[in-house]
Amino acid sequence: MDKGRNLETSAQRSTPSKQVWRENFKQALGVIRQHRMRSGLLILGVAIGVTTVLAMVTVMSGLGARVEEDIVAANTPYLFVSRFDPISGEDRDDMYRRKQLTQQDAEAIQEQCQTVDRVDLNIDPGGRMRVLRYEGERTNLIQVFGASQHFGSMYSLQVGEGRFYTDFELDKNRRVIVLGFGPARDLFPHRDPIGKWIKIGNHQYQVIGTMKSREHIMGSMSDNFAVIPFTTYEKDFSDRYDDYQIGITIKPEYTLEEGKEEITALLRARRKVGPGEKSDFHVTTSEAFKDLLSSITRYIGVVLVVISSIGLMVGGIGVMNIMLISVTERTREVGIRMAMGAKRKDILQQFLIEASTLTGTGGIIGIGLGLLAAQGVSNLIKFPYSVPFIWILIAFFFSASIGLVFGMYPANRAAKMDPIKALHYE
Repeated sequence: MDKGRNLETSAQRSTPSKQVWRENFKQALGVIRQHRMRSGLLILGVAIGVTTVLAMVTVMSGLGARVEEDIVAANTPYLFVSRFDPISGEDRDDMYRRKQLTQQDAEAIQEQCQTVDRVDLNIDPGGRMRVLRYEGERTNLIQVFGASQHFGSMYSLQVGEGRFYTDFELDKNRRVIVLGFGPARDLFPHRDPIGKWIKIGNHQYQVIGTMKSREHIMGSMSDNFAVIPFTTYEKDFSDRYDDYQIGITIKPEYTLEEGKEEITALLRARRKVGPGEKSDFHVTTSEAFKDLLSSITRYIGVVLVVISSIGLMVGGIGVMNIMLISVTERTREVGIRMAMGAKRKDILQQFLIEASTLTGTGGIIGIGLGLLAAQGVSNLIKFPYSVPFIWILIAFFFSASIGLVFGMYPANRAAKMDPIKALHYE
């Protein structure tokens, strides 16, 4: 019996509270309809701010996915071995004093490591660029890499025309070349490049294949390269600034860390690195590249979101100004409500709900516009369309909270009015 009375009393107490909130919300909508121009401009300002923030977040999320897809391009995880750490960076002078990785190292990894699936030895020219020529045509400065026959499949580069070179051509130091999409287009804009002989410096190379365009985030820069057998590179272009690197894929049944441990142990033994001594090479996982790129895009995204949030702050100042005007216009109304028994918290609640309704409406409109804008930008610049749902919620609650924060001063001013003076206000 007592329990029934308690529930009934609780229901009676909660009902008026709900009714007050409902009435305040209806009143807020009525004020918006009454002052369409003023309210519309405020809603538009908040909507633009939310649109900018949400579009920025969505594009940055798509950018992160695109960067990971393009720069860490392999379809399967891989390990990357070089004389220095490509992520943290090291003293290059110290690096050049280290012993080069060799073809024998790559062969030992392939033969002796049970975790290893495929190995590619390639030679990075250390930033040196070359010009390729064919009859009257020439390329811009591009990088020419020396690599094994696994280079294309290792880094998910697809051959467009012709083929990649074979084991036989690699072993026999043949002067054959596979052109990236950029130099192939520059040298052979209207003809078949396969079988043609091009010039690199004083050497003639036969084109046996061309790469498809990567449609990379970096545009045509990512297609401006050419690949030749590393044995031929050693014969024609070898230089002390070259950096020998080994790319390795791991068998599906093993993890990258297991592969990294086995390869590190093998190379330390081959390069005679003693116990406790620092390795004179570095093994980097593709996951480490992904983490680095994700952190870069994350920080860029935070900065851009903070900058774009300034628009919401401006909208908040507009809320404060309009609510102050609204409080002044409705001084007599506030006095009547206080005379009829309204408490300070009731007046405070009324104006805060009105301010939050204004900015919340702008937030809802801004979310819709932001998603449309993000989709349009993603289609234009070919980014994956990625919408983090949590940011939709954040955008809405942030826009509503702008009304609470910047509406607090006008609402508090209204709540502190002297009811007698308010009733006599003209």
